[in-house]
Amino acid sequence: MSVGKTLKSYFWWTHERGSVHFDVMVTLILAFIFITPHYINYGDRPKPDWPANEIRASVNPAGGMIYEVPVEQLRTQGGEPTDQELASAIAATSGPITIDRREAVKEIGGSVIAWRVWAHR
Repeated sequence: MSVGKTLKSYFWWTHERGSVHFDVMVTLILAFIFITPHYINYGDRPKPDWPANEIRASVNPAGGMIYEVPVEQLRTQGGEPTDQELASAIAATSGPITIDRREAVKEIGGSVIAWRVWAHR
């Protein structure tokens, strides 16, 4: 069998089950499934498991707190919220704060799902 015919038979999957060629095709498929994630970043990550209306807080090792404010908590017409809007959303649960810095938390598609805020009292 020529190389062209062999490749064509692999493409059209014409080999009988249990044959050497069938076993080679299945091995190549399984190798692709199990080996490529170690070398190719497919970007698949689970979505956060917290409710959309919950502000999360954690202690910043450098001092202060780190808050994650979901966009659903903010009353902005799209775009980036101001520091005052973020501070007032956080103040509803944690009291008054001073914002040191902030960054957007984006999902895989690039849309902003929350704002991470470093703050102190």
